[in-house]
Amino acid sequence: MTTGTRRRRAFALLGSVQITLIFTLAAIAVPLPEIGRAFSLERADLILLSAAYGLTFAGLLLFGGRIADRYGGRRALGAGLTLFAAASAAAPFAPGIGTLLAARFAQGAGAALIAPAAMAVLRAVFPSPATYGRAMASWGGLSVLGATAGNVLSGVIAELLSWRWSFAVPFAVAAAALALAPRLLPDTAPTPGRTLDLPGALLATAGITLASYGLVVTDALPWSSAGVLVPLLLGAALLTAFWYAERRAGDPLLPPRFLADRQRALALAAIALSACATAMTFVTFSLHLQQDRDWSPLRTSAAFLPFAVALLASGRSAGGLIARFGPRKVTAAGLATAAAGLVLLALTGLDPHTPYASGLLPGLMLLPTGTAASFAGAAVLTTDGVPPGRTGLAGGVLNTAMELGPTVVFAIVLTFGSDSFSLAATGAALAAAAALNLRVQRSRPSSTAQGAIR
Repeated sequence: MTTGTRRRRAFALLGSVQITLIFTLAAIAVPLPEIGRAFSLERADLILLSAAYGLTFAGLLLFGGRIADRYGGRRALGAGLTLFAAASAAAPFAPGIGTLLAARFAQGAGAALIAPAAMAVLRAVFPSPATYGRAMASWGGLSVLGATAGNVLSGVIAELLSWRWSFAVPFAVAAAALALAPRLLPDTAPTPGRTLDLPGALLATAGITLASYGLVVTDALPWSSAGVLVPLLLGAALLTAFWYAERRAGDPLLPPRFLADRQRALALAAIALSACATAMTFVTFSLHLQQDRDWSPLRTSAAFLPFAVALLASGRSAGGLIARFGPRKVTAAGLATAAAGLVLLALTGLDPHTPYASGLLPGLMLLPTGTAASFAGAAVLTTDGVPPGRTGLAGGVLNTAMELGPTVVFAIVLTFGSDSFSLAATGAALAAAAALNLRVQRSRPSSTAQGAIR
């Protein structure tokens, strides 16, 4: 087997796993009403069920990145896949909401090990900075592809079979990855002398999880209620303690310098906003099409097929555009294009009397065209200058931004009340991020050396 073939197969395996992680996050949205009817769930139960996977996923990602750096990417990947597969096998057979919630929490914990470990292994597959940069350009669009697949395929599966079968897809991919990893993926050496920073890990995990939960339940509770304020304040206090602890730690879980670089901070903001825009579009229009237009889950899934086509086309061209124009310009252009798509959807997409072809389709094509490009460019910028021993950290931070974007930004814009205003406000945030990325492009033409984290 040639080196090129080996690399392509390794990337295909790792990419399939990354797509599946986001598929699992998104696949709950379309069949959620049917699950609620099956288990006679209240709205608060549905919100917790929809958020369970993301809570443990986001909360444990930084610790997952440290485990990948400390023990080696492939070992951490294997452990995460084992937990993820076991939880995914249990979910389809859940007899009640308690078992299903436990399975979703466990899936998220497994995913938090897998995501940063996969990026650490990817660095071993593409050891040179040039090839790794090209790989990251392709990697950046995989999450949007996973979200699209989750929303489209889950509706098809729920309509033709049962919502339970949508939980079987992650098990099949995880089991196949466990079988193929020893043959297709290189072993990755652990980083000597690296500690687990357990105090930092506990503070970060508890803080992110509590703050995320507080934001999630704002969909069912007022901001002034104890159910929102208590977890938010506790989460904020724990994250503040985490920040101070990291400044004093000898081997911090998240070195403060890692986020001090403006290029990296803006790239992470681009990832968070792009993820929020994608999640908001799927949630808002899945509900709109089924509730306001009385469409079936299958027809709702079909409505997002053009979204998937535009996403794939943009993702395929992103690498070439980054090579020609640079990742910052591509990120900015992608953010601006996505902003235009959201504004169009805000203006014309929510009127049930407006035809799909003229009211929804233009925005549903523009948005993924932009987000695929912004994800690709921002993924390159986030990992720019990161040494091999910190790849797990970079993967953990990148995926944390991807998970927290929909949670934090979505919760904030939902307070505006109107779906159309929320879409427009998110579009304005994307446009502002595009302008800031262009400003950094002018003021900092080269950041590779400055972005290095030792």
